[in-house]
Amino acid sequence: MKKLILLLVCFFSVQTMLWADNDKPIQIGQLPTKAQTLITTYFKGHKVALAKMESGVFYKNYDVIFTNGEKLEFDRSGDWTEVKCPKSEVPAAIIPKAIRSYVKENYPNEKILQIERKGKEYEIKLSNHWEITFDSKYRVIDIDD
Repeated sequence: MKKLILLLVCFFSVQTMLWADNDKPIQIGQLPTKAQTLITTYFKGHKVALAKMESGVFYKNYDVIFTNGEKLEFDRSGDWTEVKCPKSEVPAAIIPKAIRSYVKENYPNEKILQIERKGKEYEIKLSNHWEITFDSKYRVIDIDD
């Protein structure tokens, strides 16, 4: 009986590992509607190099990589979690107004090349390579150079 239970535990452990971290290429039309709208609104005319869905046992997210090196990441509902535009800048309308104002006031010559939403925090990367983290009320809580 113990051997049977051990065998079942091993089987389910291996099965769970196989299901986890499953990447699958997809078409843009298979993204959630919010993600498709963001792409057609702010990245119109960009050529997609790869769109993929990453899924695990408890999560699902999407990545879109353009041929110019820009990258978007979305959660399961299609809300962006990260926008990287290393050769240009993140579209201003995507960035919360308070963050845009802070950067304009304190770093007027810099561009926001990346923004990431982690829970209730936002992290941006500027063209001078500084990384600034904001809390849920858009107050600066960390600056790394």
